[in-house]
Amino acid sequence: MNIEHEKLTVIVPAAGCGRRMGSTVNKVFLELDGIPIIIHNLKQLSQITTISEAIIVIKREEVTMAKELLESYSEKYFPDLQWKVVAGGEERQDSVINALTLVEDEFVAVHDAVRPFAGPEIFKRVYEAAKITGAAVAGVALKDTIKIVDSTQQVVSTPERSNLRAIQTPQIFKTDLLKSAYAFVKEKGINVTDDAGAVELLGGVVSVAEGDFLNNKITTPEDLMWASQFVQKNKKTKITSAEETVTRIGMGYDVHRFDKDRKLVLCGVEIPYEFGLAGHSDADVVLHAVMDALLGAVGAGDIGVLFPDTDAAYKDANSLELLREVKQLVESKGWILGNMDITIIAEEPKILPYREQMIKCLSEVLERPKCALNIKATTNEGLGFLGRKEGIVAQAIALLVRKS
Repeated sequence: MNIEHEKLTVIVPAAGCGRRMGSTVNKVFLELDGIPIIIHNLKQLSQITTISEAIIVIKREEVTMAKELLESYSEKYFPDLQWKVVAGGEERQDSVINALTLVEDEFVAVHDAVRPFAGPEIFKRVYEAAKITGAAVAGVALKDTIKIVDSTQQVVSTPERSNLRAIQTPQIFKTDLLKSAYAFVKEKGINVTDDAGAVELLGGVVSVAEGDFLNNKITTPEDLMWASQFVQKNKKTKITSAEETVTRIGMGYDVHRFDKDRKLVLCGVEIPYEFGLAGHSDADVVLHAVMDALLGAVGAGDIGVLFPDTDAAYKDANSLELLREVKQLVESKGWILGNMDITIIAEEPKILPYREQMIKCLSEVLERPKCALNIKATTNEGLGFLGRKEGIVAQAIALLVRKS
C-alpha cells in the first residue's frame, strides 16, 4: 500500500564551475562552519516531507567523489532523505534535462545547490502555487530601484519596482510540462537562465510565490562570508533540528461509540461483552490511538490520512494489520519504539482480566518487550457520555528513539 501522498522529486544542479567565486574548487564543496555547502542544502531538504528523492547533478569527473562525500555525511545530517548522484551536462539546462529522465513523480522541483537556507515553508508556498498553474517559482520584492541602461551606461528607463521580483529557487513544475519545455528549447537551440524561462518560452503560465531574503545564492566570496556568519550566528541560537534529535514523542487519542451489532475488539483481543464498537474498520479504539501516537511522533499525519474511512479496502479491516504498516513506516523513517503508555477509559467492561493478553498482542506486532508497553484502565466516574456507558476512549503516548 502506498501511504505517502503528494510527493515530488527535487533536482539539485551542482555542476557549476564557480568562476565568480574565484575558486578552483566546485563551490558546492566549499565549507560553511566546516561542512560543505551541499551538505547544508541536503540537510534542509531532508526536513521537507513532500520530497521523495533528491537527484544531485554533478560534473562527470566529480561523481565518484560526490557520492563518497554525501555517504560520509548522510547518516548524521540527512538520514531520511533518499538521494542519488548523476552526471551533468555542458550547460545547467543540460544537467537538469539529464536528471529529468529519472523523475517519476508528478511534480518536480529544481533547487540550486548553493542555496542552502531554503526551508520547508518556501517549498510549501511554491508547491501550492505550482499545483494551480503547473509551474511556480520563489521570488522576493526588490529593495533597490532598477535602472535599464544602454551600451554606454546611460539610463534608458526606470521600471516600476512594485512589479519586479528577484527570482529564487525552488522552482516547481508538473514534470511533463518541464520535460516538454526543455525539449522545446533544445530543439530551438535556446539557452535559458532558469527553468521557468523554458516554460515561459513554451507558452506556459508561471506563478510567483513568496520567497525569503535569507534564501540567498552563494555565488561570490562576499556571499560565502555572509553565509558563514549566518551559520555561526544560527548555530549559537538554534534549537536542535528534528533530524539531530535522538528521541521523539507522539500522542494518540480515539473514541468510538458502542454498537450492539459489533464484536468488541480492544488491542487485538476480542472481549466478551453485550456491545461492540461502531467504526469503518474493526473499531479497535486502543490500536487506533496507538497508531496515531506513532504517526504523530514521526510527523506522518494520522490514521484518517493513511487509512481513510471512505476507502472500501478498510471496511472491517483488522487493526493489527494496519498497525504493522504503521510500524514499517516509522522504521523506514529511522525510528523505533522506545516505550508506550496507554490509557483505556470506560465504565464497562472491566479491562484488567485482559490486560496481559493485550500487552502480549501489542508486543508481538511491534516487536518490543512487554516491559516497554503499559496499559492502564480507568472509568469516567459516571460523568458524560463515558459515564452513561455510550462508548470507550483510548489515549496513547509513544516515545521513539532513533535507530543506530
